[in-house]
Amino acid sequence: MMDTEHTDSDSYNGSVEKYYRFHSLIYDATRWSFLFGRDDLLDGIPDLSSKPRILEIGCGTGKNLSRLQYYFPDADLVGIDLSSAMLEVAKNKFIDSNQVKLIQAEYGADDIQLEPFDLIICSYSLTMVGDNIEDVIVQITDGLNPHGYIAVVDFNTSPFGWFRQWMEVNHVDLSGHLLPLLNKYYRPVISEKNDAYWGLWSYFTFIGQHS
Repeated sequence: MMDTEHTDSDSYNGSVEKYYRFHSLIYDATRWSFLFGRDDLLDGIPDLSSKPRILEIGCGTGKNLSRLQYYFPDADLVGIDLSSAMLEVAKNKFIDSNQVKLIQAEYGADDIQLEPFDLIICSYSLTMVGDNIEDVIVQITDGLNPHGYIAVVDFNTSPFGWFRQWMEVNHVDLSGHLLPLLNKYYRPVISEKNDAYWGLWSYFTFIGQHS
């Protein structure tokens, strides 16, 4: 019997991997124009304990991990991403560093065993997860140390159906489903929504604590 759920997941992951083979070449040069709030998210991270363990899910080209090296010079940093092309770009940022570990995989895969983290960051990655988003949120919760933090910046929604459909073509869900889920599983420390391009879409910043 065909495992439909597994097959659908493999098909989606393969589609995302293909998408980023090209976009990895232009990602850092172009995404500043619409991935808003990434710097503000890192600026809002609370103080962490000495030698924290930090994970970024969907680390892409390593932009956030590079800044996290500056913020937390004694941290154990791990980045995970589906796209081998994006990770190849990221590796070039950390050639001389043993502080950062990069993993090509789907977060939560059975063959990936990770110790708990003090902070898990998701920067414009959760709206690309698909229908099993709540399962991923639960996995993130399980992957945090007691009183650990999740930090998320991502798209929220748009009042324009044509724009939501266009973003869906680009593997992004603009249904506004994420903030309610995050508030369900975490105690908010920061929760802000902002408009982009005069209301074409909204995005949010969320930092919450696992309690």
